[in-house]
Amino acid sequence: MSFKFEKLIIWQDSMNFAETIFKITLNFPKEEIYNLTSQIRRASDSIALNISEGSILQSNLEFKRFLGYSIRSIAEVVTCLYKAKNRNYIDENSFQECYNFSYKLMNHIIAFRNKLT
Repeated sequence: MSFKFEKLIIWQDSMNFAETIFKITLNFPKEEIYNLTSQIRRASDSIALNISEGSILQSNLEFKRFLGYSIRSIAEVVTCLYKAKNRNYIDENSFQECYNFSYKLMNHIIAFRNKLT
């Protein structure tokens, strides 16, 4: 027995992405714990959380709305990644890997949302 969202690749990828972000933020300075660290972790967690929450709603219109929230959370993560790079908390390679995955994930969510009737 499983929830239907567990079968969604976008949910699986967003779960993995949030864990990657969590690991990266372990190296952020302690003074950022209640600021940038918390913000990027919450935003990355929100991607999967909104996919799962939206998937149990009664209509595809509502599910599409929650997928939109996931897309907005990706944009928030990307902005936080820029801030982390600008503050030298992450290197260019880590930034590019996360940025590229964010872009790919966003496009997958958009494609999935567009297929919903």
